[in-house]
Amino acid sequence: MTSFSFKDGTAVVVSADELRQYEDWPRAFHACCKDHRFYEIIEQTLANDFEYRYLVLGDVGGKIRGIQPFFFVQQNLVEGIPGGARRLVESIRKKFPRFLTMRVLMVGCAAGEGHLGALASSDSKWIAEALHTCLPEIARAAGASLVVLKDFSSKYRDILAALSDNGFTRVPSMPMTRLALNFRDFDDYLGQLSYGTRKSLRRKFRKTERAAKIELEIVSDITAYLDEVYPLYLAVHERSPMKFEKLTKEYLARLSEFMPERVRFFLWRMDRRIVAFSICMVHEGTIYDEYLGLDYAVALDLHLYFYTLRDILRWAIENGLTFYCSSPLNYDPKLHLGCDLSPLDLYVKHTQPLLNPIFGRVVRLLEPTRHDPVLPKFPNAAELYG
Repeated sequence: MTSFSFKDGTAVVVSADELRQYEDWPRAFHACCKDHRFYEIIEQTLANDFEYRYLVLGDVGGKIRGIQPFFFVQQNLVEGIPGGARRLVESIRKKFPRFLTMRVLMVGCAAGEGHLGALASSDSKWIAEALHTCLPEIARAAGASLVVLKDFSSKYRDILAALSDNGFTRVPSMPMTRLALNFRDFDDYLGQLSYGTRKSLRRKFRKTERAAKIELEIVSDITAYLDEVYPLYLAVHERSPMKFEKLTKEYLARLSEFMPERVRFFLWRMDRRIVAFSICMVHEGTIYDEYLGLDYAVALDLHLYFYTLRDILRWAIENGLTFYCSSPLNYDPKLHLGCDLSPLDLYVKHTQPLLNPIFGRVVRLLEPTRHDPVLPKFPNAAELYG
């Protein structure tokens, strides 16, 4: 347990074991889909690549105003950067293996978007200012070169102006996507799409249904199917051009155990064999499509990506949900399916003040959205930089 003082209070860095003494912890993130239980799950199950800590923020009167999870990671700063820039970096790394790889203090969630851990919504501004003051000192003490607030929704921009106006560089992260589910049913949704997209989807669905009988099951407990579904997740994960967290079997099991009212596992079977599955979470009228697993022996021929999406949207509409949100990447189909971008931001600062102005320019060149050709085609693409 280490303490750092600042003008308006004290920041105490604690481990998960030390956090248990704070009765306020369950109140943090209580309004979020991924509440305090989720942070406990990822620390228990995604520990290989991350070093987790918690920042307990109290005011000068001793009142705890927020509890902010953060973690340390050894980060490749050019992850997902394509083409000549990536090849140049790789050539330099032959002689300097750690070039553009740094120990980073990241604030937020290792497996999802970031949120401020204010115990009361009215304290969010106070928390942001406290983080701005104490994070660089905490990072330097731990030997981290960078401080990053990871994947914070654009709704936080006004609150986090204390950072972006004072030394932190804000750049867009790869955004989520969002679809308003104001449709009578799935056919009504199809009717809102362009003629070409509608025709293509119906042709795909007919081809799949002629080729195979696929059955859907939805469960909140995945433990009985872990050995079947986990390799399907890994198959999709390994194909991704950008990787950060890597789920474990234990992660899936703990979701089932500790958040059964929010998690939904969609399972698609062909001849009793699971050929696709999706990890979703449901909270306050929104379904969050988190991770997909596919059997690539049949997935491409059977258009399983679109088939699974159809079933998730159909279930969500039938159950009266109002929004569908999906995780970053794979933007081309989401563009044609009528989704909007849901921007996420990174706030980055080098811990050495003299290097920070230069590094801020480098960060803008390395930010990942610059290299995705599809993102500018979305109607609300300007919101990434707004």
